Amino acid sequence: MASDSAPVGAAVVAPVDAPVPVALPTPVKRPGLSPSRANDFTQCPLLFRFRVVDKLPEPPSSAAVRGTLVHSVLERLYDAPLGERTVARAHDLLPGEWDTLLQARPEYAELFTSEQERQTWLGTAGTLLSTYFTLEDPNRLEPASRELFVESQLDGGPLLRGIIDRIDVAPDGAVRVVDYKSGKSPRPGYESSAVFQMRFYGLVLWRERGEIPKMLQLVYLGDGQVLRNEPTERELLATEQRIRSIWSGIETAARSGTWAPRRTPLCGWCAHQSVCPEFGGTPPELDPDAVERAIGVRPVA
Repeated sequence: MASDSAPVGAAVVAPVDAPVPVALPTPVKRPGLSPSRANDFTQCPLLFRFRVVDKLPEPPSSAAVRGTLVHSVLERLYDAPLGERTVARAHDLLPGEWDTLLQARPEYAELFTSEQERQTWLGTAGTLLSTYFTLEDPNRLEPASRELFVESQLDGGPLLRGIIDRIDVAPDGAVRVVDYKSGKSPRPGYESSAVFQMRFYGLVLWRERGEIPKMLQLVYLGDGQVLRNEPTERELLATEQRIRSIWSGIETAARSGTWAPRRTPLCGWCAHQSVCPEFGGTPPELDPDAVERAIGVRPVA
């Protein structure tokens, strides 16, 4: 009786009429825009280029990593049943979530020069978590979504994308979008960037679900403030027009190859001063292929 399998080590020859395997093309990531990258371009077009086109590495900051850690703990907190979402439980989650973060990004361990420094830093993360409980009672909430990736293709524009920390849905169906911020709330008169981010997410959800969120909410753990906005259709349409304007500026910069630096007080926190003309540096040579991958247009030769 013939065996269905070839002997070990024997060559297996496909029938003459067998289909030849064809390598599938790697999916091309569509050019997209998040609230953070939109704010980057508004702040400094060259910073946008460094991050989106050149993809220059940036050393992690202890503040940014702490924000990531706190977000992770707050996401996991809601795994606990109602009644058990306590300050103590949130603090108990910190070491495990930190270990998980270190497994994914071992370089984060280099942020600290001593165990005492690391423990002090973890203590500041615990303080932010304690502040959270003064602003919301997680035992009265049952999020519909956590760390939700959302995207929507803007007609004639970019693919809008982002990650929403939490979405709550009331019994009457009203939707609330919640985003945690580990820093302090903006000073009065400087809320425009924060409001833009909130309405950006509101626009994406409206386009994808056909319903305008009832409430957009930013929870600032750095100073215990909550910024709320009830968006209207008019406001979301205005946000869409602003996004289109920003994207038009990005495409113009991509075609011309001109990514102008813009000096602001935020330059002091920029990781790319060594290659910025404002500080005597020279940007890396622009790669037309990288521009096309990121923006969808090529620089004009």
